[in-house]
Amino acid sequence: MEVVIIERVILHSDCNSFYASVECLHHPEIRNKPVAVGGDVEQRHGIILAKNQLAKKYNIKTGEALWQAKRKCPELVILPPNYHLYMRFSKLARQIYLDYTDQVEPFGLDECWLDVTGSAVRGDGLTIAKEISARIKYELGITVSIGVSWNKIFAKLGSDYKKPDAITEITRQNFKEIVWPLPAGDLLYVGYSTQRRLNSMGIHTVGQLANMPQNILHSNFGKWGDILFCFANGMDTTPVAKFDNSPTVKSIGNSTTAPRDLLNDEDVKIVLLVLADSVARRLREQGFKGRTVCISVRDNDLFCFTRQHTMKQYTNITSEIAKSGLQLFYKHYRWNKPIRSIGISVTDLVSDCVPAQTDLYCDERSRERKERLDAATDWLKSRFGTYAVQPAVLLADRRLSGFDPKKDHTIHPVGYF
Repeated sequence: MEVVIIERVILHSDCNSFYASVECLHHPEIRNKPVAVGGDVEQRHGIILAKNQLAKKYNIKTGEALWQAKRKCPELVILPPNYHLYMRFSKLARQIYLDYTDQVEPFGLDECWLDVTGSAVRGDGLTIAKEISARIKYELGITVSIGVSWNKIFAKLGSDYKKPDAITEITRQNFKEIVWPLPAGDLLYVGYSTQRRLNSMGIHTVGQLANMPQNILHSNFGKWGDILFCFANGMDTTPVAKFDNSPTVKSIGNSTTAPRDLLNDEDVKIVLLVLADSVARRLREQGFKGRTVCISVRDNDLFCFTRQHTMKQYTNITSEIAKSGLQLFYKHYRWNKPIRSIGISVTDLVSDCVPAQTDLYCDERSRERKERLDAATDWLKSRFGTYAVQPAVLLADRRLSGFDPKKDHTIHPVGYF
C-alpha cells in the first residue's frame, strides 16, 4: 500500500507597522503624517518601537534613539505605547486566524504562524492568505504581509520579503530563486554575532549557507550549525503549535533605561531594588516562585552583557531576589563605563504551591516573616499605589527610583523553539 505524504501548508502573517498602524487608526488626524511609537524622551526610555510607512521614507529605524529619529525627521509624531490597545487588536487578528485552523502559533503580538494544511475546503494556501489579508484590512482597518510555504522558516521569510500589504509564496520550485540570494542575516535567529561569524567563513547569503557542508557548520557552531543548515535548505519540520490563549510563563523580568547614566554601585542599587520589587510582586501575583536570577547590563557605549545565578531555594521574596541580583552585579561589573540600562529577571519557575525542601542552614522563620512582610506591602501598594511603601534607600535619588516597572512592563515575543 502506497503512503501518500501531504505537503504542509504554512502561513506566517505579520501585521504591518503594528503599533503605529493601530495608533493611526485611532488618531485619524495623524494618519497622513510620519508617526512612530516610542518611549519617554524625558526619562530616556527613548527608542523607536514601531513606525508607519511615511516615517520609513525618512530612514527611521526600529531601535534607534528618539533624538536621532527627530534629527532625521523634525515633523515626526511620536506617541507613547498603549499596550492594552495593541493586545486587543492582536486578539482580534488571532480570532480571524482561528476561523481557518486551530494551529495558530503567536510569535509576539503582531506575528503568527498558521498551519492550514487541513483547510483545503477553503482553497490552497495562496487563496487562504488572500482571504485573511482582505478580512484583516476590512474588519480591523490594518494590513498584514503573509508568507506562504511548506515550513515555518520560509513562511516567515515570505512575510518579510514584500511589505506592506503583500503576499509571497515560497515553494519547493522557486525557493532557490527567492530565498538563496537573501542575506544570511535574514534567517530567523541569525543575529549580528552569528552573521559576523558566517561572514568570516565567506558565507554572506542564505544560498552560500545552504551549500556549505553541514560538518563544517557543525564544527564551527555545534548543534546550532545543524539547525542553520536545515533552515537554509528548507528542511525545518517544526510543527505549528495549537493555539493556547494562556501560554506557559517561562520567566518574569523587568528592565529600564535610567533617566541618567548610573555612575556607581549606589545608583545601581536604587534601580535594581525598584526592578526586583516589580519582578517579585509579579511572581507572587501569578503564583510562581523561581530559582535562577539573571541580570542584564548595558553601558553608555551600548555594550551588553548578562549574568545569572541559581539559588538553593525557590523564592518570590523581594529581598532575596534583589540581594541575588546585586551580588551578581558587584561580582561581574568593573565600571569601565557608566551604565545606561539594567534589567533583572527570574527563571526556572514553579508553582508557589509546590512543597519546598527546608534547609538546615537557612533561617526558615526569617523567610516566613519576609513573606508576610511582602504580602502586607503588596496589599498596601495595590490599594494606595506603588510608592506607598518603599525602602529608605530609594529616597536618596527620586529621579532614579521614581518609575513603576510593574505598571509599565512590556510584553516580549515568545521564543521559536
